[in-house]
Amino acid sequence: MSSQGIKGPPYSFPQGNTKDISLMRSQTMDKPMVDISHDIFPRIQPHVYAWTRMYAYKRPDCVTAPSVLVCLLTQGGIFSLRHGSKPYLFVTEPELIKEILANKEDTYPKMDMEGYAKKLLGEALITNEGEKWAKVRKVANHTFHAESLKRMVPEISESVQTMLERWKEHEGKEVNVFKDFGRLTTEVISRTAFGSSYMEGKHIFEMVAKLTAITVKNVYTVRFPGISMLIRTDDEIEAEKLERGITSSILELVRKREKVKDGMFGADYLGQLMKLLHESDTSKRITIDQMVDEVKQLYGAGHLTTTTLLSWSVLLLALHPEWQEKARKEVFAFCGLENPTSDAIARLRTMNMILNECMRLYPPAITVSRKSAREVRLGSMTLPANMTIFMPILALHHDPQIWGEDVNAFKPERFAEGVAKATNNNAAAFFPFGLGPRTCIGLNFTTTESKIALSMILQRYKFTLSPNYVHYPSDIFILTPKDGVKVVLESI
Repeated sequence: MSSQGIKGPPYSFPQGNTKDISLMRSQTMDKPMVDISHDIFPRIQPHVYAWTRMYAYKRPDCVTAPSVLVCLLTQGGIFSLRHGSKPYLFVTEPELIKEILANKEDTYPKMDMEGYAKKLLGEALITNEGEKWAKVRKVANHTFHAESLKRMVPEISESVQTMLERWKEHEGKEVNVFKDFGRLTTEVISRTAFGSSYMEGKHIFEMVAKLTAITVKNVYTVRFPGISMLIRTDDEIEAEKLERGITSSILELVRKREKVKDGMFGADYLGQLMKLLHESDTSKRITIDQMVDEVKQLYGAGHLTTTTLLSWSVLLLALHPEWQEKARKEVFAFCGLENPTSDAIARLRTMNMILNECMRLYPPAITVSRKSAREVRLGSMTLPANMTIFMPILALHHDPQIWGEDVNAFKPERFAEGVAKATNNNAAAFFPFGLGPRTCIGLNFTTTESKIALSMILQRYKFTLSPNYVHYPSDIFILTPKDGVKVVLESI
């Protein structure tokens, strides 16, 4: 890579660049922000922010530019680093990202999961390739298809209504909506995907949250196989205990379903997975481990994504009462005082603009990764086989060359004519749920749940930011408000 002009920070034995990254992140993220600013890219990914500028790759066709500065500004940053001995390539050029995520001829599959990440994510849709992925993707498509989502709307509305009943006790007072949204999304996933209740799923969610915290804590820890076998850390012991606990709890859900349904497993996600588990055609069957990993993934990522999207959306609407009022008027126009229907949700254009702008400023996942399956040509570079590639979503969403000098301002009107117009038909400029054939299956589920929840809140309450709010964006697997989002509710 170096011979092709791809540079990066100097290698330090044996950790590579992980110590530098950990230090940079602790310096920017260990404390809350002094002011409420959406300029979070340098805070959340300081290494990407600094090194894309410091080690920007100059394409061969760039050398004739009027100056080096112009050359650097007409391209995205590409640099390399080392995680231990493993080389990583960071790409922020939209055209190259689009090519990678299109994954033609299976050139750029998912990267291999190891260590804590494997315990957390396992072999599920988010990590699998080939036949394993195809078997479950078909079921997931069916479960979260538009028609299936329509049937979920009443259940989602009922869960939101339960939350709003609790809020009656807090009218005129401060509410940390991040906590309440966490409970709401737990309830929704438990009911719609697994046919259970919040209390049944609560224990699994708590264990997944603890395992997530351990995984995040050790993202930049380099462990060597020989030493790891001889000396096990407290985190490794705890992670294994949590993994066993999660598996045991999920299998208990499965056993209950088998007893109740007597071979008819149900139409929800758990039921569809159980049908695959008992499939007579071995080519279509999944293993019990794969089924557990699929359930675990939805309990984790599926719940956190919606929780954070709702939380950041309420923050932005509290900061911008004019947009809060626009959204409220639209909800009353299409829903009146009734709970939103699937048809009404589809017509909420202003709400759509607000959610898109929220996901641009605060995307739930801040990076997507792939690897090169074989030696391949990418742009003017030749990548070796098994090169891990990171594409920082946050970098693209906060790029002033794409969005303008007001890139860090909340302006939902950017999306008034749709995503294509907002990005000048550059698909890889906005991809909060990924891109291409591996776009996250939860996209429609998350946005539907968010629209229902926000609509029902706006019908009943105006909300302002609490004076006790602390702006503390943090990378905790998902881009999270670490201190929550505290608002004051005023009944309409």
